[in-house]
Amino acid sequence: MTAIEGAVALVTGGSRGIGKALVADLYRRGASKVYATARNPRTVTHSDAVPVALEVTDPASVTAAADLAQDVTILINNAGASVGASFLGSAIDDIRREFETNFYGPLFVTRAFAPIIERNGGGHILNVHSVLSWLGIGGSYSASKAALWSQTNSLRLELRPRGIAVTGLHVGYVDTDLTADVEAPKTSAAEVAALALDGIETGAHEVLADEISRHVKAGLAADITTQYPQLAD
Repeated sequence: MTAIEGAVALVTGGSRGIGKALVADLYRRGASKVYATARNPRTVTHSDAVPVALEVTDPASVTAAADLAQDVTILINNAGASVGASFLGSAIDDIRREFETNFYGPLFVTRAFAPIIERNGGGHILNVHSVLSWLGIGGSYSASKAALWSQTNSLRLELRPRGIAVTGLHVGYVDTDLTADVEAPKTSAAEVAALALDGIETGAHEVLADEISRHVKAGLAADITTQYPQLAD
C-alpha cells in the first residue's frame, strides 16, 4: 500500500481528461506536490499543480523532467495516443507512432523515475491501459496497449524488490473531449481517477474501472470465439 497523503506525484498528460482528474484528486487526498506534464505546460490549469513540459517519446525531454522532479514518489503514466491505425491499410509510421507513445513513452518515463522513487524510499507507479489491451479490435491502439499491459506485468516483478509497487488501470470509454462523438456508456474521468487512486492506496495490482473492463477480463480464459463471435461462423 502507498500513502498519497504527503506524497509527491507526477502525472503525464496531466492537463486534460483522466490526467487532469488525477491531478485534482491527488491534491484532494493530501499529496504535497503534483507535477502535471503536458507538451505545452501552459495547458495545465490546476492552480496548485507544478506544470512540466514533457514529450514522452523524446528521451531528452524525459531526462529534463526527471532532473526537475527529483522528489517524486508516485508516477502515473497516463499520456497516450489513439491513432487506431489498421495493420494492413495504414502507414507504418502511424502504427509506429502509436507504439512510440503508448509503449516506449511509459517505458522511458519509468526508467527515468524508478531510480528517483527508489532513492526517495520507495513508492508507486500506475500505468493507464485500456479494455482494448485485451481486445484486438482497435488496430495498432489495441496492440500498443496490450504491449503496455505486458510491460506493466514485467515491471511489477522487477520493481517489487526495489520497494516500488505497480498498478495497471483498465477502462473503457471515459467521458472526455476525446469521446464526445461516441454513443456508448461512459465513465466520468473523476470516477476513473478515484478508482485508480484507491488502487494505489490499497496496493491493487490491477484496477478495472468499469463494467466492460471487468466483463472482458473475466472472459479471457474462455474460447477465443467468446471474445470474437465473428470467428464462430
